[in-house]
Amino acid sequence: MTRMGRPFDVCIRGAGIVGRALALQLAARRLRVALVQAPGTAAASGHSDVRAYALNGASRELLQGLRCWPDPMHATPVLSMQVRGDAGGALQFDAAEQAAEALNWIVDVPTLEGLLAQAVGFQSLIEVRDTPVPAALTVVCEGKASSTRAAYGVDFDSHAYAQWALAARVRCEQPHGQTARQWFATADGDPEILAFLPLDGPQGSSCALVWSLPPGRAQALQAESEEEFCAALLAASQSSLGPLALISERAVWPLVSATARQWFGVHADGAWALAGDAAHAVHPLAGQGLNLGLGDVACLSALLEAKPYWRSVGDARLLQTYARERKSAVAMVGGAGDALQNLFSQSHPAIQAARNWGLTAFSHSGPLKHWIARQAMGLRA
Repeated sequence: MTRMGRPFDVCIRGAGIVGRALALQLAARRLRVALVQAPGTAAASGHSDVRAYALNGASRELLQGLRCWPDPMHATPVLSMQVRGDAGGALQFDAAEQAAEALNWIVDVPTLEGLLAQAVGFQSLIEVRDTPVPAALTVVCEGKASSTRAAYGVDFDSHAYAQWALAARVRCEQPHGQTARQWFATADGDPEILAFLPLDGPQGSSCALVWSLPPGRAQALQAESEEEFCAALLAASQSSLGPLALISERAVWPLVSATARQWFGVHADGAWALAGDAAHAVHPLAGQGLNLGLGDVACLSALLEAKPYWRSVGDARLLQTYARERKSAVAMVGGAGDALQNLFSQSHPAIQAARNWGLTAFSHSGPLKHWIARQAMGLRA
């Protein structure tokens, strides 16, 4: 039982995946945590949420430590990844080449949210609140549109891509074979990037799709009949898994990259720090968004655990270290995603030929390919 009258060490604003994971990590280190969950934002039940995340080994290890890793039907291991360019370029990664159990795991979002919510309910050092409470440290995990970040006067430098994402789930005629697939294409001079992420376990035949498209085309595809949509999707996926059946709603949203100019601060009422999408947003091309957020969780909780007993959890030096380490990680991932997105947005034939040649050459690059793959997997090279 929590000792009555003990002040909160940390107040976490935002009860999404990052906020709940951080609360559980800190409570496991005997910190008393207030988790602020806005009314109406309880964990989703069922599978109406079409999102799925590609989580790397570091994220898996963190969630396993919290006993919140989904069962194999809701965390599908990816054994290979196939990338196809828009003019014959090809790239493939295999877990066996990396001597790894999997390249990553495709995790069902509602299932993960439910496990984290359940774990929070069993942790006596976490108190779920509707409104913020005083604490030595406030961590803002409210997402890209964070009102708390805005109230702190922090600028959120945002770059809008000329693309929207369309997400849905499909059932394929053929099993996915634990392979993630990605296609780069250029239609009428506009770049399109389609990803199929395997779902429902090793023997499954369903996929979560994320399709980056010009805004008008994304909205048009969302509005099309199921038959028209599946026909367009079949063409874009080069019939790789046979005929497709839509098994979910279609969601669309604009794509942006963004980063906060300031990631922490100290004021009279205590210190604050940003984490997850409240601090950064990246293009979904590399599938690293939630991995970065859970990386924030791992970094901040490790620093607080290792701090000398006489330092406060809101110590400016600790928070400066957190901000420096995480900014570097986000810059590397975000920069790589931006570079690839910009490269495939060019329609000049010479650039098209060069990038497809480069894609195939990279597939045979040996040590460089190995290093990149290990970085994406959250492993040491």
